[in-house]
Amino acid sequence: MINRILIRMKVVQLLYSYLLTRTDFKILPPPAPGAARDKRYAYTVYSDLLLLLLDLSGYHAIIPEGASVPRFESYSRRGRMIDFTRIASAIAGGSDEIKEIALEKRSFIDALTPIRTQLVTAVTESSIYKEFTRKRKEIEIQDEAQLWQTLFRTVVLRDKGVRAIIDGDPDFTHVGYEQGVAMFERTLNDFSSIRSSLVEARKSLNAALDKSYELYHSLLQLMIDLTRLRELQLDEAKHKYVPSHDDLNPNTRFVDNMFIKALADNPDMQSYLDENPISWVDYEVTLRRLLDKIRESDTYKEYMAAESTDMAADCELWYAIFKNIIVDSDELAEALEEQSVYWNDDVAIMGSFVLKTIKRFASAKDPANVHLMPKYKDDEDMRFGPQLFEAAIRSQDEYRAMIDARLVNSSWDPERLAFMDIVILETAIAELLNFESIPTLVTVNEYTEIANYYSTAKSGQFITGMLYGIINSLKSEGLLVKE
Repeated sequence: MINRILIRMKVVQLLYSYLLTRTDFKILPPPAPGAARDKRYAYTVYSDLLLLLLDLSGYHAIIPEGASVPRFESYSRRGRMIDFTRIASAIAGGSDEIKEIALEKRSFIDALTPIRTQLVTAVTESSIYKEFTRKRKEIEIQDEAQLWQTLFRTVVLRDKGVRAIIDGDPDFTHVGYEQGVAMFERTLNDFSSIRSSLVEARKSLNAALDKSYELYHSLLQLMIDLTRLRELQLDEAKHKYVPSHDDLNPNTRFVDNMFIKALADNPDMQSYLDENPISWVDYEVTLRRLLDKIRESDTYKEYMAAESTDMAADCELWYAIFKNIIVDSDELAEALEEQSVYWNDDVAIMGSFVLKTIKRFASAKDPANVHLMPKYKDDEDMRFGPQLFEAAIRSQDEYRAMIDARLVNSSWDPERLAFMDIVILETAIAELLNFESIPTLVTVNEYTEIANYYSTAKSGQFITGMLYGIINSLKSEGLLVKE
């Protein structure tokens, strides 16, 4: 079962990787004072096209009473172009630059009013828009960026009303016009690239959690394959050129182990293997080395020499073998590292669930009806990872500001902090502020342990101190009310 301890680890791992490669989405800055006419006009075109994109997407700028800076509100009108507005939403809410542009370009927005209905009709009736609408279930952010670029090149910028506004600017130049359109398209492409990397990070989180659950089944299958290898060895011994008496009459207690038989026949196990074929047959050296260690152990020898055995004893054998021989072995570590970069991090937690599974079989009245551990305890745990990741990404700048504020006048040098420590803190703050049911002490303890495992020798102490300081500050401000 994937528990919250493992989920937190995965979120930190993926957030660390994502933030290392992320580039922030920004509106391009205006040209420097004294820039050439082409550059000045290019930025005018660029600004106009951004506002036009917002307008077509259903966003309009309003200045609240008493405010000097506008804000964008989305509203429904005509053919609901706003079905495809992830880019417009990001532009409208992503930076102060676009608000300043809207404030300076009120005349351009007003000039759109008489042509808005005609322009929207031209867009929604175009073949490219209709085709895009038909395939909306397959839409990726790159598709939306490409849609807008194509619509602007083939429909919007060919509209007579739009052309009249653009050509009517006294600073108009052909070079500036082309540069402005290119800047607009670059902004769309930059956004789609950034959003795509975020989507891939989310997918990677889900894939990593799926892989952890695969490890649980793989460890169960390892015990089955070790038993099958021993059965094969006994069969090969019978067919030697000159078999001994022991070869012909082997002690089959190990290969007849009732727990292994029940596990191999378990419906949950078979169902998982049908969809996710797992086998250790390609790791014959690993299997043989582990089997040799098992057969040399006192646990194995005492089990084989016992007068009798039962389901409880058979489970006890594998509980001891897995806990004392397999899970911490170098052979397993090497094999896991070949299969997944994360599995050696996960093996302690997944191994504990293997041991719990063995106990389930030992205590069951009918081993045939034992259920393996589910992937998640409940729907809340299933949603925990993606929600935590989203919360950390959504307010990452805000959480970093909280961290920086705590570092002021502290003995910690911000320039020398491990980036992993910053990621751990941001994830912990996201959990503190977005998951009311999780006690603050649980959050502090869990992320301190993650820091001790993943970061530097002093990281655990640093994380603990920082989190308690942030918690006290949030409580004093009324932003955190849970215990």
